[in-house]
Amino acid sequence: MKEAQPLLIFPYNGNSLEALDCLGDAYLLIGFVDDTPGKRGIDPNGYPVFGREAFDRFSDARVLAVPGSPRSYRARKDIIRGLGLAEERFATVIHPAARVSPLASLGVNVLIMAGVVVTSNAAIGSHICILPNTVIHHDVAIGDWSLIGSNVTIAGNTVVEENCYIGSGTSLMNGIRIRNGALVGLGSNVIGSVEAHATVAGNPAREIRKKPWPELPVHPCASVRNASN
Repeated sequence: MKEAQPLLIFPYNGNSLEALDCLGDAYLLIGFVDDTPGKRGIDPNGYPVFGREAFDRFSDARVLAVPGSPRSYRARKDIIRGLGLAEERFATVIHPAARVSPLASLGVNVLIMAGVVVTSNAAIGSHICILPNTVIHHDVAIGDWSLIGSNVTIAGNTVVEENCYIGSGTSLMNGIRIRNGALVGLGSNVIGSVEAHATVAGNPAREIRKKPWPELPVHPCASVRNASN
């Protein structure tokens, strides 16, 4: 059997805690990394929480970076790039109970949780989180830096562009396009394309905000603390 790879998870947040259940036998968690001094030490599960010096201290460890929330998801690109890590350092973690078609493609730093199904010819970019029980159908494309909630259904030939947030319980109709930076609210039924940086919600989904939500600061440590929620 292949030896488990050492892994660091950044930051210490809800996404990272849920990632623990996804590691299976492929990875051995060394600990978490977080920029907030108050989070460092030993967490309730017995795992250490380090500062960024851990990236150099454990130079052979792969890294799963999963910051982001509905309020901070647009900062994910800057936060992850700010780690200064080479692309080959990032891990892709797939829960043993997820199903990814051999005809699908995945980038780096992808987290796929339990019950997710990714079908034929789907193209999943890099730096993406997909929460439990989501179904991504044939020929769907998910752009880099996006967050996909739980129990989401994305029908065939739909495109989710970069840095989007798709709320849990949402359905996206086939053949539509969710453009860069858009946010789709919880439980929405989206039957048409969504403009860049818009916020939509409802059944059917309607635009409720054109201007992006105020960005949380990317630097200094406060950015990661806020992105952890």
